[in-house]
Amino acid sequence: MNVQDVIKERRAYRSLDFIEITNDLIIDLAEKAQIAPSCANKQPWNFIFVKEKDQLNRLFSTLSEGNKWVEKTSMIIAVFSKPENDCIIGERQYFLFDTGLATAFIILRATELGLVAHPIAGFKEDQAKKILEIPEEMRLITLVIIGKHSKDINPVLSEAMKLGEKQRPPRKKLEDFVYLNTFNNNFHENEGNV
Repeated sequence: MNVQDVIKERRAYRSLDFIEITNDLIIDLAEKAQIAPSCANKQPWNFIFVKEKDQLNRLFSTLSEGNKWVEKTSMIIAVFSKPENDCIIGERQYFLFDTGLATAFIILRATELGLVAHPIAGFKEDQAKKILEIPEEMRLITLVIIGKHSKDINPVLSEAMKLGEKQRPPRKKLEDFVYLNTFNNNFHENEGNV
C-alpha cells in the first residue's frame, strides 16, 4: 500500500475484534514514531504500550461513558509529553504538534498493517496517569486504541457511531479550511484561483 492509499484507508472504527499483540508489533509501531520529524530533533514523545488485560481493565475505568466500545481493544497506546521536552519559541510550545506527528506515523503504520488505530480524548487524564505511573508534570495527550476492525457493529455504540462504522463521516470542503496567501482568500477548487 502506498502512503496515499493508507491515508484514504485510515478510519476511526469503534467495532473491534481482538488481535494478538506481539513485541514485534510494538517495535514496528514504535520505530515509525522514532523517525518522525520534530523541532530541533528533540523527539518529545513518550508511549506506553498497554496490552496486559488487568492493566487495560484499570484504564477502562477512566473512560467517558461514550467510550465503552474501547473495552474490545487489544492494546492501548498512551501518548504523553511535556512542554519542556520540545522547542518553546515565544508563546509557541511545539510538544503537542511534534508528538501528534509521531502518533500519526503510528496510526498510518497500523492502518497499513490492516489494524484500527483510533485516538481518543474521552478519558480522565489524572486518573489514567496514576494507573500508568506517568509523572505528574507530563500531559497524557491521547490514548490510541488498537485492534482489528470487526464486521459486527459493537452494540454499545450510539446510532451516530453506528452510522460512522458504515460510512466515512462527512469532511469539510477544502474552501472551509484552505486559504491562498491570506486568511481572507478562501481556496475554491473549482474557480481555478491557484
